[in-house]
Amino acid sequence: MKILLIHQNFPGQFLRLAPALQARGHQVTALTALGNTRPSPVPVNYYRYEPQAIDPAATRLGRNYVEQTDRATAVARAALVLRDRHGYTPDVIFGHCGWGETLFLREVWPRARLLVYAEFFHGTEGRDTFFDPEFSPRSFAGALGVVSRTAGFAQALAQADAALSPTEWQASTFPDCFHGKISVIHDGVDTGTLRPDPGAQLQLPDGPLLTAGQEVLTYVARNLEPYRGFPQFMRALPAVLHARPKAQVVIVGGNDTSYGRPPESGGNWKDVMLRTMDGRIDLSRVHFTGKVPYGSFVKLMQISRVHCYLTVPFVLSWSLIEAMSMGAMIVGSDTAPVREVVRDGENGRLVDYFDVPGLAAMLVQALADPQAQAPLREAARQTAVTRYDFQSVCLPRLIDFVETAGT
Repeated sequence: MKILLIHQNFPGQFLRLAPALQARGHQVTALTALGNTRPSPVPVNYYRYEPQAIDPAATRLGRNYVEQTDRATAVARAALVLRDRHGYTPDVIFGHCGWGETLFLREVWPRARLLVYAEFFHGTEGRDTFFDPEFSPRSFAGALGVVSRTAGFAQALAQADAALSPTEWQASTFPDCFHGKISVIHDGVDTGTLRPDPGAQLQLPDGPLLTAGQEVLTYVARNLEPYRGFPQFMRALPAVLHARPKAQVVIVGGNDTSYGRPPESGGNWKDVMLRTMDGRIDLSRVHFTGKVPYGSFVKLMQISRVHCYLTVPFVLSWSLIEAMSMGAMIVGSDTAPVREVVRDGENGRLVDYFDVPGLAAMLVQALADPQAQAPLREAARQTAVTRYDFQSVCLPRLIDFVETAGT
């Protein structure tokens, strides 16, 4: 089949799936935004999207939909070129619905089977918005804004022949009327490569050489921000460092904002939290690495004695499953997306998202007695292998989805 994969930051979720489909003999092509320089495992075409200045007073609550349809128009025009100038007609289109890219493709290729990656549907109850009143206080105007953001997602699902979500909880965020279209299949992780390594070492820039067996506490996020519980982690650190005087803490993540809002005071959340803690954290033992190469992340997870993963009810990070695959001892937030993967006392420990003293106590306990956590680490690895291994578990289901879903 001719399969067209669409993602503004390709390969995105299609990193392993694209070459696997190609290996099965399908003609796989990608369509992505001009300027995306990420390496691609398959041939790539580009669409030119130049965001236009949007007048909030004119668009009001429709601003997000305007942005999505502007991008969708750019994608559709690139699709017309592929069809009319190059004679290209795909059998299957599989695109992420988060940025509106699939919205107008029915008008270009009406007979193609249209699949969408349905990652998350925003809502005002039980999800990210308003979950933490400190950083996302509830308001009527805010609720209207959240609801208005879902228009493009709903349109994409309504048009699609089938959809895919990576976790049961993320699928559950979509309206009931779409559940019959959604298959739950995780992107998968390479558990063969991501495995424990008792000989792992990592030299921190301007810091110590870390080795497996040392008392190392880790925290990882794309960016350090409230959505991933960064303030809670920082607030727990004084008690942890006091109780564990030999512990080293490694914090991985950038200083931008991936989700939510930047600090009202300006700057970034790292600086805000350091000012808030006002010298109560021993920075000689806390190492902010910024964003690191993937290989460094792997070594860090193999070294980590305890890995803290916190999140509001939102998209589950790949890094959690990857850390579990490497046998990390997980202390996570007792929030819906994490509970789907981590079972308290079986393959990790969970603590109330807002209970900072409880989080600190849990981290101290796990750091203090690594032998007692060994069964949890082994169970975490088994969870990753049996439920999330890309090659044996996820890939066959992903291929079947692309080849047959919606037929």
